[in-house]
Amino acid sequence: MNIIQTEIEGLLIFEPRVFRDERGWFMESFNQKTFDEAVGEHYSFVQDNHSFSTQGVLRGMHYQLPPFAQGKLVRVVQGKVWDVAVDIRKASSTFGCYFGLELSAENQRQLWVPPGFAHGFFTLSKTAEFLYKTTAFYDKSSERNILWNDPDLKINWPDIGIDPVLAEKDAHAPLLKFSDTF
Repeated sequence: MNIIQTEIEGLLIFEPRVFRDERGWFMESFNQKTFDEAVGEHYSFVQDNHSFSTQGVLRGMHYQLPPFAQGKLVRVVQGKVWDVAVDIRKASSTFGCYFGLELSAENQRQLWVPPGFAHGFFTLSKTAEFLYKTTAFYDKSSERNILWNDPDLKINWPDIGIDPVLAEKDAHAPLLKFSDTF
């Protein structure tokens, strides 16, 4: 497994070694020991989520407040998305900065989004299946979100020729400056 540090401390890209032959391919998608060494601490994953989205669906920017803050290990198993994490840790030198990358079934990359980040993705392909492991259970009372196109964040969402399809809660989310943060 190749571990890539991003420009934002704590956000890591996991690039698996894929073994291919005439039968297909094999990869180790998760290894607790490798993961713990890469992130520098132990996290237990308590919930796996799987979503299906059509082209143009934008889900985000979501997070949960402590004590239910979630770390997420995310990947795409069908299709491709533009995946984004925003640092919402007030004490961080990169507070309000974002990191984005393409996750796809083809590149088989995963992104570790630790607690203290808002997370979202935009579906680029006709359809996409998105998987994520979380370090805390879903808790509606601690769920928060930030407006996906907050002008202060300056997220460079890809232009695929159609307007994003949003849930009501995402279309009317608050700006970062009015949001609860870490």
